[in-house]
Amino acid sequence: MLKNAVNRGLRRAIGYELRRAGTAASAAPQRRYDPSRDRLLDRPAFILSSVRSGSTLLRVLLNSHPELHAPHETHLRDIDVALRESKYIERALEHASIDGRQGLRFLLWDRYLQRELATSSKPRLVNKTPNDLFIVDDIARCWPDAQFIFLLRHPGAIARSRHETRPQDSAERNAQMVKRYGDALQAARQRYEGLTVRYEDVATDPAAETRRICAYLGVPWVPEMVNYGEYDHGRFKAGLGDWKDKIKSGEVQPPEPPPAEVPEQLRELTAAWGY
Repeated sequence: MLKNAVNRGLRRAIGYELRRAGTAASAAPQRRYDPSRDRLLDRPAFILSSVRSGSTLLRVLLNSHPELHAPHETHLRDIDVALRESKYIERALEHASIDGRQGLRFLLWDRYLQRELATSSKPRLVNKTPNDLFIVDDIARCWPDAQFIFLLRHPGAIARSRHETRPQDSAERNAQMVKRYGDALQAARQRYEGLTVRYEDVATDPAAETRRICAYLGVPWVPEMVNYGEYDHGRFKAGLGDWKDKIKSGEVQPPEPPPAEVPEQLRELTAAWGY
């Protein structure tokens, strides 16, 4: 009997401790989302530009730096997450302090780019995909420590270059697309701090412009990065950036003069950018 009484006492004591622990756990504050702890990628940089603005040239110049990895276009905008309608996943994400579908999407973005960086054995990532312009607010929420490089080019020259790669589009359609990207870039420049770079300056004096960019990113400038043709930047192919003979030459070539006539839809943007 004494043994049974001892066992009952032990069970009551253990039960009490378990209930007390459970109460304390339920009263503990919920974990709060903190991007500074939740992200694997540290201070990613993003080149924000229109299509046909020389972003591939800038990418390979920066990718030639021993501390910077600038991969092919990653197309974050096209990555989404779907959740089934379930109270259980809602509760699970709430408990984990993940903001639903968007929170999972951000985690996926971060892991995707961190994985890309890890393949390079370099410490910093510079991402370039022109359609990042249309998700720049999400990028800033995903990585509050992100840095932005705004790459400009004469809008008339952009339209001319785009027409050469997409001759099937009408002149009006071509100008509309350039304006769409240009307006988004101008809006991003007004909302976020960053470094403005002009394609014409990069193509004319790549050493001076890469010095400016390296200073902004906080890495030392190295003269070897100007000779991008000496390094492996992967295949140049459509869908991943520029693929024309000019970029494949491995040499920075001077920019063409701006067109004499600028489409009417692009004249306001041309003036806003100081061309």
